[in-house]
Amino acid sequence: MLYYLGAYIQQFFGPARLLQSYTVLIALALYSGFFATCLLLPRFYSRLPHDRGREFTLTAEAAKGKPTGAGAVFITIYAIICILFVPMGILQSGVLTLTWLTMLTGFLDDKSVTSWGEYLKGFLDLIISIATSLLIYYCLSRTSSDGHVHFWFPFITNPVIVHPVVFIIIGVILLWTSINTTNCTDGVDGLSGTLVLIALLTLGVIFYFILGHSRIAAYLLVPHIADGAKWALMTFSLSGVLMGYLWHNAYPSAVLMGDAGSRALGFFIGTMVLITGNPLMFIATSTIIFLNGGMGLLKVALLRFLKIRIFENIRFPLHDHMRKNRGWSATQVLLKFMIMQLLITVAVVGLFFKVR
Repeated sequence: MLYYLGAYIQQFFGPARLLQSYTVLIALALYSGFFATCLLLPRFYSRLPHDRGREFTLTAEAAKGKPTGAGAVFITIYAIICILFVPMGILQSGVLTLTWLTMLTGFLDDKSVTSWGEYLKGFLDLIISIATSLLIYYCLSRTSSDGHVHFWFPFITNPVIVHPVVFIIIGVILLWTSINTTNCTDGVDGLSGTLVLIALLTLGVIFYFILGHSRIAAYLLVPHIADGAKWALMTFSLSGVLMGYLWHNAYPSAVLMGDAGSRALGFFIGTMVLITGNPLMFIATSTIIFLNGGMGLLKVALLRFLKIRIFENIRFPLHDHMRKNRGWSATQVLLKFMIMQLLITVAVVGLFFKVR
């Protein structure tokens, strides 16, 4: 909205042209999201559901009774920020809508007296993942010069044409995994939010400074994304909102994001990774999230459906194992997981963009 408003007003007031600068819009959106969430979130504590305490987690008693489902507040704030600051096309509008719907499914579960159950939530995740993958493929193929969607990978110079079925399968797996591993990581104050923040800032930098910049993309032999600045703006906007949430979620937390927040954040990360054109970018953004929550999902799935036992001496999510078996405090878990993710992110991003 402000982007188009700036184009109109600049003929009467010259400085309004700054509203067409993505750098200015990123700064305005990030700070607006941060301050809006910081100020507004506490006002909704009394209206949010209260945590029931997760089964088999070390923090169940500490979390029990705290306001949860804060994702409903900060994701809604994020949607408003995007409407105000992002010049959205069909794909951006679709992704924003699906992010909000993913939040809604999580919030309704947070609010429910009894949990919806893992099968129902898994099925809803599957439907959302399929719809998102179809939308992304349709929009990318329409804007592609040859009508095809491409993936690019390290060690391969030229982009690879992706068959629609292959794209949908990869997209669904990526999105479903990202939603559920991020949800499983939400168990220590500040942990899930901080790891997601690292992922968002990484993706924002990649979209704005590399994939969205035609000369840098050409130099690094990666495809140029014409809407890279728009995706960067959406990503940095969510970063600002998430910082505002973390202001209140820092240990000892006053509020929890609940499934409303963790599922929407996981969905958004997976979507942005898919839009980069390199699904392996998930390694750069979410390795610790995947190891922390995803290996537990794999362990349960193999035991339940194939009667195969793995990692019998490791407790999942991994942050519970570190606290119970290694004696780590909540602060140690947060800082050490954050450090490991930063080290992985720097190494993988460097590898992906320089070894072509």
